[in-house]
Amino acid sequence: ELLGAARAIAEAEGGPVSALLITSVAGDGPKVLSEHGADVVVVVEDPALGHYLTEPRAAITRRIITERKPAIVLAAATTTGRDLMPRVAKLLNTGLTADCTSLSFDPGKGCLLQTRPAFGGNIMATIVCEGTRPQMATVRPRVMKALEPDPSRTAGIVRVAPAPGELDSRVRLEGFRVLDEGIADII
Repeated sequence: ELLGAARAIAEAEGGPVSALLITSVAGDGPKVLSEHGADVVVVVEDPALGHYLTEPRAAITRRIITERKPAIVLAAATTTGRDLMPRVAKLLNTGLTADCTSLSFDPGKGCLLQTRPAFGGNIMATIVCEGTRPQMATVRPRVMKALEPDPSRTAGIVRVAPAPGELDSRVRLEGFRVLDEGIADII
């Protein structure tokens, strides 16, 4: 879904669409992201990234954003996205509009127009961040239209190793077990 929104913004803004895949095993992930609209897929793959821990992913995401300098960063407003992206925004000293339901781009101002519910959902507010970059937003799942996969699309794949210290965390994962379908217990 976000790649479809990113493609629409890229057409108005003129930049490429990059996707960041942080994982223990990339598998078909880069190919799927390419087929759904990414021009470039940055892959950070390491066995230590098997289970979500905030600090390593925030450090890696901050570094990739700092190096690649995107004007706009989008992420899903999932449990993970809602945890990770505010931390990344703080590390980058930029703003974040959370829980957006609509995105568009104003080419005149060079700004992302981020629409989200406000005041208990009674009004829709459009937020514009003119002074900081990157412009960052999390988007509610299932509010954007996903592009149909195009198997003929081929994105550039950039493989990046975690930098020294990026996999460090003050949290130690002792165990992980599935309690019920889709529900996990982290020990």
